Amino acid sequence: MRSKQPIIILFILTIFLSCGNSVEYSESFKKDTAGKYLYNPDELILVYYENDKLRLNWKGGEIQPVTLDENEFFVPDMYKKFRFVKDSKTQERYLSIVDEDDQEKITYDYLKVPDDYKTPSQHLKDGNYEAALAGYLEIKKQDSTSSYIREWDFNSKGYGHIRRKEYDKAIGVLTLNTKLHPESSNTYDSLAEAYLRSGDSLQAYNNYKIALGMNPVNPRARDFVTAYRPKNSESNN
Repeated sequence: MRSKQPIIILFILTIFLSCGNSVEYSESFKKDTAGKYLYNPDELILVYYENDKLRLNWKGGEIQPVTLDENEFFVPDMYKKFRFVKDSKTQERYLSIVDEDDQEKITYDYLKVPDDYKTPSQHLKDGNYEAALAGYLEIKKQDSTSSYIREWDFNSKGYGHIRRKEYDKAIGVLTLNTKLHPESSNTYDSLAEAYLRSGDSLQAYNNYKIALGMNPVNPRARDFVTAYRPKNSESNN
């Protein structure tokens, strides 16, 4: 016999969603609460109002929360209730998760950031590699094992640009990867290939040489460094 619990939960949730309050938001409240909230080091929650209705954009999708009153709402996608709060000391605004066991408890979960704030991945997408690197280095400082700074992910992005012959973008992403993972021979090997494909054999040589120094059995790096060195020496004579 199948459990009826999921059906009961769905039924209760359906009733809950249909009973959301109609809230008239003041213009000052909308101005104070609309904007970007930092969900994690590389993701944002966008809060905005459309036809006087509260809306969220999270993970690329629009969400219509259930409004409970002006200051509280429920997000089915997260199965969490939130309230807007302000830190009395810093005057910074946050989205606070309402604790089911202690509804009066105030937490400062998701900080409201300036409208022009960009996450590291947004900077990367825009080609602002220095700003992206600064953001990713801060993430690495906080958590060196963070999934947002995985070497393989940046390598994959870089090779995607190489396949599309976007060599400047490939070099930007793969250079960033060498800064985030300077101990990895593979990051320098990949950057060398991007330079080679772009026609810059000198920078390819320089990076293959670094990769070879870290991994002397790297055949591609060894072959290129060996083949290029005589040409480089002859050009200097």
